[in-house]
Amino acid sequence: MQRRQFISTTAAATAATLAMPALAQAAPATRFTIILDWFVNPDHAPLFAARYCGAFARAGLDVKLIAPTDPDLPPRLLAAGKADACLSYQPQLYLLVDQGLPVRRTGTLIDKPLNTLTALRASGIKTLSDLKGRRIGYSVAGMETVQIGTMLKSVGLGLGDVTLVNINFNLVTSLQSKEVDAVIGTFRTYEDIQLAQAGLDPVIFYPEQHGVPAAEELILLSAVAGLKNPALPRFLAALQEGMTALLADPAAMLTPFLKDNPSLNDKLDIASWQALPPYFAKHPAVLDTARYLTYRDFLAQAGLIKTALPLADYAVQL
Repeated sequence: MQRRQFISTTAAATAATLAMPALAQAAPATRFTIILDWFVNPDHAPLFAARYCGAFARAGLDVKLIAPTDPDLPPRLLAAGKADACLSYQPQLYLLVDQGLPVRRTGTLIDKPLNTLTALRASGIKTLSDLKGRRIGYSVAGMETVQIGTMLKSVGLGLGDVTLVNINFNLVTSLQSKEVDAVIGTFRTYEDIQLAQAGLDPVIFYPEQHGVPAAEELILLSAVAGLKNPALPRFLAALQEGMTALLADPAAMLTPFLKDNPSLNDKLDIASWQALPPYFAKHPAVLDTARYLTYRDFLAQAGLIKTALPLADYAVQL
């Protein structure tokens, strides 16, 4: 996707003429490849904003964004040297390191949790206690079942009090069809909005309010071998510029984003874009040490990772 210039045709021609000698002598931009966590969506707005405001170009970077064919692949492709960075999630990071994958968190796009456990008001569920005897849909065994169990424990219930159903990421359809009474894995900036737009009146429970530690939703991973890549600090500085520009005027950045991604020019994705700014990390490179250690200990206590390693084995701040 090509970075857009917000200047008139005449001004562009003049600028090109004046800049020709400098461009002839300028070094070519450094390619920096990022594998996204999944298909392009409003969660990736800071990356596009850095392109639109010219931050990547000023940093001498040609940033290439690649959507994976399988959301499980990005960290493994990164570790294999197929990219300079990839997007992932804080809870997933610990599992990757536990499996021996040489990756580290080096930046953050979304520094607040988006994940929710959601039911529909028509089901009669108003509180977590109302889930007793009900069916709860999940997609990721281990991580999500631990989260469900932790939330239930906060109201005196356990996994034995509910029926767990693997819905394989069919979150909205599973609720609509009444296959389950609640699902975990909905995002407060996407599926919960989708349900509300459909008039289904979602009842939303936030894991961080029921015993699950808050985690960063979308993070940037680098391979250990790439931590000394001289382009990485330049990328992070440009991302900071893009984030600042995005938060200053999200509506201005939406226009080129929809032009570059016309399939997202719909009611749901526009609403998602508008809902996301409070969740974006104002300072993408800053590492929240306490948050990373707290979630590490939560997963270790739940038995999802074998060893609670030092912070530097999971995340760094360059």
